[in-house]
Amino acid sequence: MDYDITFVGHMCYDEIIPFGGKPVVAPGSAVLCGAMVAARVGKKVAAVVKMSKQDENILQPLKDAGVDIYLIPSDVTTYSKVLHETENVDERKLIIVRTAGLISIAGVPRLSSRCVHLAGISDSEFDMALLQGLKSRGYSLSVDMQSFVRQIMPVTHEIKFGDVENKQAIAGMMDKVKLDVVEARILTGTDDLGQAAQIVETWGCPEIVITHSQGVLARVKGKTFYEKFSNKSIVGRTGRGDTAFAAYLSWRLDHGAEESLKFAAALVSIKMETSGPFQGTLEDINKRLLEEYSSS
Repeated sequence: MDYDITFVGHMCYDEIIPFGGKPVVAPGSAVLCGAMVAARVGKKVAAVVKMSKQDENILQPLKDAGVDIYLIPSDVTTYSKVLHETENVDERKLIIVRTAGLISIAGVPRLSSRCVHLAGISDSEFDMALLQGLKSRGYSLSVDMQSFVRQIMPVTHEIKFGDVENKQAIAGMMDKVKLDVVEARILTGTDDLGQAAQIVETWGCPEIVITHSQGVLARVKGKTFYEKFSNKSIVGRTGRGDTAFAAYLSWRLDHGAEESLKFAAALVSIKMETSGPFQGTLEDINKRLLEEYSSS
């Protein structure tokens, strides 16, 4: 089987605790958000996920969307808490209650795929041995740097955001790197998206995508592009970055960077107006592109 995109990471349960609202537990993860996007825009998608076989039922939405699943068994399925302590949706306390643990290269099947995206939610999923192993297989690789910046504290299991010792080596192995504004500031020392992207570019990665609350930036082979989001609400804030990058990556396979960025901004804007992974269609995206992005 030949795939357009293979997503690698944990499946998990997300317990979302909104500011002033009631907690909601639902299947989550960067793999879920990303693979659903790619499948819904017509790509052939695989998901290599580490989780407990007992929780296979949470894979059903992916299967229904046409995603092929390759399960790496673990004793437990990752469980995360996302606590919004203020009205600012970008201020979140993250706790990884339990984790399925590191993914080894031996556990990842040798699939034929145009690109492989490492979609982790914390530093408990990937190590340099996995990255080097995937690189040696000749894949076009991309990674979300939250997979390394989000570091689990040993006792509290709370996520601390920290610098990454091997950040330049990681970026240098990648064809594309995804960050958000917080991760960009920690890794590069600036929250100016354009400057941060240029710094990551010097580490050897030719294509960098950075999201923040207002929009998304791409730096591609020395050129910078930016698009604003057009969402009318933020009820679906969780998974914004994962969705934005998956949309960009999916469209970028066959389109230019500028067009792909508009596509991603339109798609993630629709997603943020509804809880859960993206459920829209190409028709919905084209309508939003026409309404909000045709003149930019």
